[in-house]
Order: sequence, then C-alpha cells, then structure tokens
Amino acid sequence: MQRHLLVAAVLATLSLLVSGQTDFFYKLSLQWPPSVCGPSQCGSPIPRTFTIHGLWPQFVTNDRPVPPYNPTTNKCTNVTPTAPGQILVPLQPIQDQLNELWPSLLKQTTNVAFWRHEWEKHGMCSDYPDKPHDYFTAALDLTTTYNPLEGTEVKPRQDPYKAIEIREAIKAKLGKYPEISCGKVSNTIQLKEIRLCFERAKPPVVLRDCPTKYSNQCSDDDNQEKFPPATSGVLEF
Repeated sequence: MQRHLLVAAVLATLSLLVSGQTDFFYKLSLQWPPSVCGPSQCGSPIPRTFTIHGLWPQFVTNDRPVPPYNPTTNKCTNVTPTAPGQILVPLQPIQDQLNELWPSLLKQTTNVAFWRHEWEKHGMCSDYPDKPHDYFTAALDLTTTYNPLEGTEVKPRQDPYKAIEIREAIKAKLGKYPEISCGKVSNTIQLKEIRLCFERAKPPVVLRDCPTKYSNQCSDDDNQEKFPPATSGVLEF
C-alpha cells in the first residue's frame, strides 16, 4: 500500500513538472521541545519527541514562504479557502493525532489556536485551500513516515555536535539534506528544528534537498550545536 501511494505521488509530481506548476515545494518543520521550551514557557509534561511546527509551501526561486491568502493582494487559489474559524469540524476525525504530534508547546497558545494560525499562514495557500483535513493529514503522515534522527548516531546529549554531523546523519538516512534551524540559550546554540523538504504533490512524499542549509542562530557547518536531552529521563523518538 505504501509503495502504491509513493508511486501515485511520484506520478503527481511528474504531472506538475510537465505542466510547469512547480512554483513551490513543501517544507515540513519538526521542532525539538526541550530546545523550544524555556523556563515556565511550556506546559507539563514536555514532549520527548519531535513535534510538528508546520507544513509550509515555499517558493522554489528563493525558499521564502508563500504569503498568506488575501482576496485582494494574494489570491493564491481559485477556490474559496476554508476560514481559520471553520477548520475544527473537518479536523475532528484526526484531532487526537494532532494533539499528540502537532501540539502547541507554549502555555499561552492552545492547540486549536496554533492549528488555526498555521492554517491561516500556510494552509490556505497550499494545494488544499478548502480541505484542511487533507492538509493536516499530509503533515501527520510525513511526520510518522520520516523520523529524521531515528536510527542514527545523533542522540540527545550534553556535549554539542558540529552542525554538519547532524545534516550528514540525516542525509545518510533519508538520502536528502535537511535544513537545520537553531536557537540560542545563554550563548549556547541549540538544535531547535529539523526541516525536511518535499516536491510539490498531493500528498507530498518525495523528498528533495532543502535549499537552505542553516537558519536562525546556526549558519555554518562548524557551528557547535547542543541537542539537549529532555529533563524527564529516557528520551523517546
């Protein structure tokens, strides 16, 4: 079944290539909660696995996000997108999965508010403007299929890694390079997000190299990045 889905996605990708509709690709951003959660910022317990930040359409030409839908300045689709306030009913069948894999880590933002934000900013100009269930399902499926560091030698620890070690470990596992995004805590660079890139398709499943190597607080192969362990004991992937 998974092979049939992959073949279908490859054919869909080729169709887009032939038609010239490859103005954007998809970027799946997975965040590492122990790096995101500063003191008292997050609820308890802090997840001990990567969670979803978003699934973002990005322009091929410059790797910038496709701007949010606006009927006047950015009418990116010919259909009427589902309004952010109307997505909860379509998401009910997958809400348990979303709560687990796409939670809002910050206490001041509910899960539903986080999903609405991501839908308004990225989903309404995706290939699923009026199908929030399909958009969020695509992100869930990618997350359960591609765990970027599972089975590699890169594990959470106190000693830092070189940034290139993390990128090469993911490249060796998945065959394509990710984007690494970092934060900084007390002058220590921390691995904050791993972003995987996919060719445009419905659903997106074909990996591609991410055009941006590093973002935010990391910028170089030799950067020393801490992949901090969770404070609650044994880590899960």
